[in-house]
Amino acid sequence: MAKAQPVVLDVAGREVRVSSPDRVVYEATDRTPAFTKLDVCRYVADVGEAMMRALGERPTAMERWPDGWREGMRLATGPTDKDGDGFYQKRLPRGAPDFVETVQVRFPSGRTADELCPTEPAALVWAAQMGTLTFHPWPVRRPDVDHPDELRLDLDPQPGTTFADARRVALLARDVLEELGLTGWPKTSGNRGVHVYVRIEPRWTFEELRHAAIGFGRELERRDAGVTTAWWKEERGARIFLDYNQNNRDRTIAGAWSLRPRPGAPVSTPLTWEDLAGLDDPSSLSLATVRDRLAEGDPWAGMDDRPGSLEPLLDLWETLPGGELSFPPDYPKMPGEPPRVQPSKKVAAHWDDEGNRVE
Repeated sequence: MAKAQPVVLDVAGREVRVSSPDRVVYEATDRTPAFTKLDVCRYVADVGEAMMRALGERPTAMERWPDGWREGMRLATGPTDKDGDGFYQKRLPRGAPDFVETVQVRFPSGRTADELCPTEPAALVWAAQMGTLTFHPWPVRRPDVDHPDELRLDLDPQPGTTFADARRVALLARDVLEELGLTGWPKTSGNRGVHVYVRIEPRWTFEELRHAAIGFGRELERRDAGVTTAWWKEERGARIFLDYNQNNRDRTIAGAWSLRPRPGAPVSTPLTWEDLAGLDDPSSLSLATVRDRLAEGDPWAGMDDRPGSLEPLLDLWETLPGGELSFPPDYPKMPGEPPRVQPSKKVAAHWDDEGNRVE
């Protein structure tokens, strides 16, 4: 068969060339047709304005699947994992068009990188043409990349729990945030989880943001026995895990309106609280359906209008018992952090009171 000729899309007045437009990115399911690379790029163009409101001017890692996504494909675990089918791209690749801009970010290791910083929808479509399905924006904007402007509450269902459990906890989170004078903005994760965003003033550090998430998680635990902030999987049980570490520097979750590498091309979809309360099947929010919902209005359009304060959540961190929690394994040892060892394998004599290994 002859190779399909490139297609040029007009994206808000900018031309973006899409090569291999007929490449199948998502195979057909019993509910959705197959979706090609051109379908993906057109989707990103159609939701580009709303996506820019959510991640415009933010450092953004690209989750790329150059050959499309199939069941059984695997995301690479890091730069040395050469056998993955998909991978995260944190540094902008060479050869990007001039209109694709970057911003420099600093990782916990101290290294820096010039990461994609979308300033117009065409940059997002270019990334989609490069195989990007999921955009992973930082919770900061280019004018100040060291002070986050949003708290992200990642409600992650553990084995034995369902989307309905995550929905219940998200609705509780809404009520608690309102009690504290804050507004939550929900979206689906694109799988079984729910994300709740809180727009804040960019006055606090990543460390304070993380502590605010821990404090809030502990308040949810106090009110609902089906919530946990336990870092170690063996301690979580059949509960909804609030992944507080997603608020660390260089930790991201799927951006709003992003496609996810799962059957049927699901989308991490912003919702009203009323829509979330009535949603039973998050997989129904997909490349095939989301544009029609967005045509009725962007549920997150007013998110920037009322940035709030982290102080009420930091008060929870200070007053509720529990102390410091574990950091991800690639982080340097942090002050007050408990031992980085699975609790069932911990031998008390091997660790001092500050969580340092005793040789």
